[in-house]
Amino acid sequence: MTQTALSERAPVRSRNGPPLLEVREIAVWFGGIAALDGVSFELQRGRILGLIGPNGAGKTTLFNCLSRLYTPSRGEILLDGQSILGCTPHRIAELGIGRTFQNLALFDKMTVLDNILVGGHCKSRSDFLSDALRLPWVRREERELSERVRELVRFLDLEPVAAVPVAALPFGTRKRVELARALAAKPKLLLLDEPAGGLNHEEVEALSDLIKTIRDERNVTVLLVEHHMNLVMRASDQVVALDFGRKIADGTPSEVQNNEEVIRAYLGGGN
Repeated sequence: MTQTALSERAPVRSRNGPPLLEVREIAVWFGGIAALDGVSFELQRGRILGLIGPNGAGKTTLFNCLSRLYTPSRGEILLDGQSILGCTPHRIAELGIGRTFQNLALFDKMTVLDNILVGGHCKSRSDFLSDALRLPWVRREERELSERVRELVRFLDLEPVAAVPVAALPFGTRKRVELARALAAKPKLLLLDEPAGGLNHEEVEALSDLIKTIRDERNVTVLLVEHHMNLVMRASDQVVALDFGRKIADGTPSEVQNNEEVIRAYLGGGN
């Protein structure tokens, strides 16, 4: 198969039924500049997809469309076959999409435990009156959330710092807190935005294993934006490469790693 055929072929599919996520011809324009230009791909349930590309390729713009922070100029995004483009940003977690951020978005003065609890509240059905009356189902919801958060604290080895304000923690630990907060809402799809940023070599190695463990043990599908190529190639089942807002490759890690357009995008040359 030629490199051109690889970059133009249909997205990788599995035999596991319809995809969890479908991105169809998404375009985003800022003034006269195309941040994304007709990007399409599918992500099957239970897989890890790495989204790569040089700076300015459109990766974060695409994440912001999935989070509903941006509205595409055209195209469609489907989760479980349903469009998400009519949803407001604060409802995205309710739909089953969790996200971490390149720049940590934690509440510094709150403890680790309280930061993670915040992530689970989007699934709560309570309101001011039911909370004030302490109705039985409200108490049950709170108990279930507390148990879920405690389990995440154990899962991510945060027990020794559970009562510590996050501002007092090292960067790598704070990254795990943000990951726990995203998982507290029990997402179907987890968006990881540069999770290896600021981590040392040993932490990156552990992160690769952790991402696969989250997929396997918590039944979470993962979409990963990352510049750390070793992490992407080790953790991903599928890789999509962008350059100047266009998709230039979509395939297995080895296929994309050897794609001439991808090599040219990163190195500025090619055979």
